[in-house]
Amino acid sequence: MVCGMSSSNAFKPPVINGVGPSTVGIPANTTLSAIDFLTLKFSAIAREEWLSRFEAREILNAAGCVMAPQDSLHHQSHLHYYRSIRNEPELPFKAHVIFHDDYLVVADKPHFMPVTPGGRYLHQSLLVQLKQQLNLPELSPLHRIDRETAGLVVFSVRAQDRNDYQELFRLRQVEKTYEAIAGAPETSHSNLKFPLVHRSMMEEDSQFFRMREVAIHQHKGSLEYNSETWIDCVEQLPSNSAPINQNETRSISLARYLLKPLTGQRHQLRVHMNSLGLPLINDQFYPQVLKHSNDLDELNAPLQLLAQKIAFKDPVTGSSRSFTSKRQLNASR
Repeated sequence: MVCGMSSSNAFKPPVINGVGPSTVGIPANTTLSAIDFLTLKFSAIAREEWLSRFEAREILNAAGCVMAPQDSLHHQSHLHYYRSIRNEPELPFKAHVIFHDDYLVVADKPHFMPVTPGGRYLHQSLLVQLKQQLNLPELSPLHRIDRETAGLVVFSVRAQDRNDYQELFRLRQVEKTYEAIAGAPETSHSNLKFPLVHRSMMEEDSQFFRMREVAIHQHKGSLEYNSETWIDCVEQLPSNSAPINQNETRSISLARYLLKPLTGQRHQLRVHMNSLGLPLINDQFYPQVLKHSNDLDELNAPLQLLAQKIAFKDPVTGSSRSFTSKRQLNASR
């Protein structure tokens, strides 16, 4: 073990090239060496990859000491390590900042870019790009939108402010407005009258990357619903070809919708629109899976969903904040 850093219990590993460290806890009284523990814990990562990270001095203990592969973990509580992805796909667009002050950064995210590192993406993620671009190691997203969704994402600049801002989202004191393009109301199986409020009980599907609605009587909990969205149809659009399955499309009348989620379930807007018989154009998951995790993105056919506006009273400065995306959905794509 090489301990070239502070041994303080308050040690915070540095951000390297925009990438912050990950942390893994160590079971008490383990007899494994550092390399054996990491190889066993993360079996999907080759031993050679871990050895290269040790060689790069990227495995640290809780005190900030650089670990060697054969170091004992007997008296260690956790390890810090830095993710790396070989052959990371390069996205043909970059992060775009529309607002930046001492407290907040607001980015206008393109489709297909993840907010945080995950899966095949690390340096291409919005968070890592912004940390590199703005030199803000403590930058942290206050909320998330799907990788397939475009639009506004708000970040906290200072770690000491993060909880105050996140409390706004937990208490539903943030007004969020999305724009979407889907089939016109008459294409739905229901006789819909807009504006409307759709409520349902949502849970993770058997396919873990999807969500689904369940009938109230099937749910074991006491709540009647855990998701709620206000929806309005605001514009009729020309017809377009929409995917039915991987090999077939059909021409349908389209419309533009505004959606205001009052709760924040994963994929909530996509699931709610699909439940109404109005699946979003170019949705690869709903009503059926058209694309799997290893399939390449169809960059010319983005999901027609945009995080358009966000507004709240700033708990740190006391001012009213309101931001609007400069992006536009394109029904012809």
